[in-house]
Amino acid sequence: MPATRPRRSIEERARLGETAFDRHVKPLLRPDHDGLFVAVDIDTGEYEIDKSDLAAISRLEDRVPGAEIWLMRAGHPTAYKFAGAR
Repeated sequence: MPATRPRRSIEERARLGETAFDRHVKPLLRPDHDGLFVAVDIDTGEYEIDKSDLAAISRLEDRVPGAEIWLMRAGHPTAYKFAGAR
């Protein structure tokens, strides 16, 4: 599948992704979801949860072709943590 350019800026995607996550996903999360990846379509609010980021994204893309996906990690402020230089 060829890569496509996002339809929105990263800032707008972040805003819409956070809103979709808070509205559609967060109320349904359980304690056992903590640390799992959540892929959410910023247009529809459809989502997938998995321990693998790729699995969550792939399942969502299969269900919602053309989804503009925002990736979160349940119970964490960001999906990934990058170590900085000390």
